[in-house]
Amino acid sequence: MDKRTLEAVRYLGYGKHAVDDQTLALIRDSFEDLEWVAKRRIVYRIFELKVSDEEHLNIEGLEITSRNLAKNMKGCTQVVMLGATLGVEVDMLMKRYSLTEMSRTVVLQACAAAMLEEYLNNWQKSLKEEMTSQGYFLRPRFSPGYGDFSILHQKDILGMLDCAKKIGLTMTESSMLTPTKSVTAVIGLGREEVHCHEEGCESCSKKDCIYRRN
Repeated sequence: MDKRTLEAVRYLGYGKHAVDDQTLALIRDSFEDLEWVAKRRIVYRIFELKVSDEEHLNIEGLEITSRNLAKNMKGCTQVVMLGATLGVEVDMLMKRYSLTEMSRTVVLQACAAAMLEEYLNNWQKSLKEEMTSQGYFLRPRFSPGYGDFSILHQKDILGMLDCAKKIGLTMTESSMLTPTKSVTAVIGLGREEVHCHEEGCESCSKKDCIYRRN
């Protein structure tokens, strides 16, 4: 299985269990459907960063209290703040299938999450090349909701990037992003290369999550 199929399987909660052929066929079909409708968009800016101590950070006046994020950003002087989405068309596709074929909707959800992850990883590779040429090294991508980095900071990121106007990305009163297959994140930039292995699941304290990457 290719990497994004493996990710879709993980999002479906299979863990180490074998995946049946019918599900794999649904995954293939779902990725094909998503490729037709997805409108991948991203907006980002680079801000000055100050890590005050082991749990306090300041990004262009935005005060954040997070021990996990401060550890991730240690040694960084700047930060990339980003918002990305697959577009409202993906939500519309899932809603359409939810009326007739719920099992496919569940698979579509997983495949869309895997597609978004793939999109961000590929974009980050390009960013890494650009920043390396300027003498900066990247820390792992870190999103509100990971560890003790409050999900409420999504609102701050959306506002600082003007995501609603630029890529149509907003947030509900319950702090959920819309379109649903979207993400906000920060990436630390430092002058010293650090071999970081913690990202995503590895940075999260929710050890009992069924979607955790093994």
